[in-house]
Amino acid sequence: MQTAIMPKKITFKHAESEWYNYHHTLKEIARLRENIMNPFDEDPDDPTIVKGANSARNPGNPTERIATRLTTHKQLNHLTEIADAIDQVYNALPDNYKELARLKYWNKNTKLTWEGIAMKLGIGRATAIRRRNEIIVATVEVLGWR
Repeated sequence: MQTAIMPKKITFKHAESEWYNYHHTLKEIARLRENIMNPFDEDPDDPTIVKGANSARNPGNPTERIATRLTTHKQLNHLTEIADAIDQVYNALPDNYKELARLKYWNKNTKLTWEGIAMKLGIGRATAIRRRNEIIVATVEVLGWR
């Protein structure tokens, strides 16, 4: 991986928190899509419903309404952008970096220290941290954050 300018500390921490919460983000995306596609009760004041001249006269086009809601829902789009960026970065990583990401961010069994992660990977602690930095910086770049 190539080196880049380090993002702001808060941006780095935010991007890293998105890696920790990746699986929760995927669940939230699924939940939002499900709620949009199968609404329990359509609230006329729902901000996710795009109102236009045609919506009042054309109540019989649910597919169009659902498609519009799916493409214009801000939170859904934001979460999808983050999940897609993590997917893109993860899929482009070499296998040893992928293993580091799995151990650091997605290991539910035990919370490993940097020393524990380094030992499992057969590398030094500083190398493990440097690889983590590269993963997070690549994520920040894909997202276009600064």
